[in-house]
Amino acid sequence: MAANSSQLVRGYEVVIGLENHVQLSTLSKIFSGSSTAFGAEPNTQASPVDLALPGTLPVLNRAAVERAIRFGLAVGAKVAPLSIFARKNYFYPDLPKGYQISQFEIPVVQGGSVEFFVGDQKKTVQLTRAHLEEDAGKSLHEDFHGQSGIDLNRAGTPLLEIVSEPDMRSGAEAAEYAKTLHALVMWLGICDGNMQEGSFRCDVNVSVRKPGAPYGTRREIKNLNSFRYLVDAVNYEVNWQIDEIEDGRTIQQATVLYNPDRGETRAMRSKEDSADYRYFPDPDLPPLVIAPEWVERVKGEMPELPRAMAQRFVDQDGLAVYDATMMTQSLPFARYYEAARDGCKAPKLVANWLMGEMAKRLNTEDRSLGDAPVTPAMLATLINRIQDGTISNNAARQVFEVLWTQTDAADVDAIIEAKGLKQMNDSGALEKIVDEVIAANAKSVEEYRAGKDKAFNALVGQVMKASKGKANPAQATEMLKARLA
Repeated sequence: MAANSSQLVRGYEVVIGLENHVQLSTLSKIFSGSSTAFGAEPNTQASPVDLALPGTLPVLNRAAVERAIRFGLAVGAKVAPLSIFARKNYFYPDLPKGYQISQFEIPVVQGGSVEFFVGDQKKTVQLTRAHLEEDAGKSLHEDFHGQSGIDLNRAGTPLLEIVSEPDMRSGAEAAEYAKTLHALVMWLGICDGNMQEGSFRCDVNVSVRKPGAPYGTRREIKNLNSFRYLVDAVNYEVNWQIDEIEDGRTIQQATVLYNPDRGETRAMRSKEDSADYRYFPDPDLPPLVIAPEWVERVKGEMPELPRAMAQRFVDQDGLAVYDATMMTQSLPFARYYEAARDGCKAPKLVANWLMGEMAKRLNTEDRSLGDAPVTPAMLATLINRIQDGTISNNAARQVFEVLWTQTDAADVDAIIEAKGLKQMNDSGALEKIVDEVIAANAKSVEEYRAGKDKAFNALVGQVMKASKGKANPAQATEMLKARLA
C-alpha cells in the first residue's frame, strides 16, 4: 500500500480511511421483492422476509450483483468468481433477524483504486474491498410521546459497502475522495447519490500518530451525509485526539457522531471489532458464483468511464490532464462540455469557462450544472463571438451575466447589440484613436522606447479607455507597436 504524502497537524500525521455505504439503484430489495422507493408510509414496504418471520428465506437480487460487478470493473478491482454471504450478529431494535446479512472473508469486489485531485495535486486511494449487504430499518424518535417507533421500510435495502485503505492524510483529501466516489457511482448508474435520503453515507475512520510511528487508535465518525460536514468533523476529531494525547490520555477505540450545530464529535459507543459480530456463513444462502461470461456482459453494457473519457479529452481535444479530469467530474458535466465544445470547436476555452465563470456561479448559488440557465449552445455561441473578434473577454463576461440572471435572455447576438458590446473592427477609426493616444502620452512613449514594457501596457490601456473598451486588444497592440517602431 502506497500512502499519499503526509501533511502534519501540530506535529502529528493524520491517518484516514473511509467506509461508504452506497444504496444500489434496484427497484426491489436485496433478498426480497419489496420496493425500495423512498418516502412510503412506515412499514408499508416490508415483506415477511424483511420482517424475519419464521420460515421465510432470502433470495438474492441479481440486479444488485450486477451493480457490484459494474463498480468493481470501474475501479480496476478483482470481481470474485465466488463470494460468500455471512451473518453479522448484533442486537438492535430495527434489525428484526438479530443479524445483518453481509459479506466478510470473501467479498464480491476485491482491491481497486480511486484517483482524484486535491487542488492540482493528483491523489490515488487504494480500495480494500466492496461487499454486498442489506440495510437495517430505522428507529424513529419524534412524535411518539416520549416513545420510539420502528420503520422497517429500509430493512433489506441493497447496499454496497466500499472500504478504502487508510491512505488519506487530511479532511480535504477525504472529502475529495468521497466526492469522486459519489460521482462515480452516479456515473455508473448504480446509485442515485441522494445524500439527504441516505443513498450515499460516509463513515470516516480517523487516527493520529507521530511521523514514522505505528498507526494510532482509530475512532469512527458515523453517518456523515455532507462533504462539508466530513471536513469539519475530521478537523475537530483530529484536534481532539491530539489534545487527548498531549494531555497524557489514551485514545479509546470508539464510534462517534458529529453534531454540526455544535461543531464537535461525541462518543456513541465503544467500537466493536469483527470478532464481536461472530461472523459465520449464512446457511440460507449458497455461495455467489459469478461466471466470466457474466462479467464480460456487464462490461459490454457499461458507459465510457471517467478515466477513459478524460484521456480521450487529453488525446483528442488537447486538454491538460487536470482540465480533462475536471471535465469528467460527473457525467452531466462531461456531456455539457462535449456539447459546448462541438458548438464552437474550442475545447480549451470551453474548459476555461466551465472551470471559471460557470463553476463560480454554481458554487455561489449552490446549484447543479443541470439547473444552469446558460445552456451549452449559449456558451458555444458566446465563445464563437470571442473567437471571431466580435466581443472582448470582458464583454463576454457581461453577456454571460445577462444570460445567467435574465431568464428571458437567450440570444447572445441580441444581447451584444442591445448593450453595444461589439469590438471596434474599423481600422481607420482605431488608427485615429492610437494616434491621439500617442500624441497625448509623450512621456509613456519615451519610456517605452527606453525599454520599459510597463509604459507600453499603459498606452494600450489608454487606447482601450478612449475606445470605451470596444477596441480589439490584439489589434490595438499590433497597431501601437507598428506606430512606435
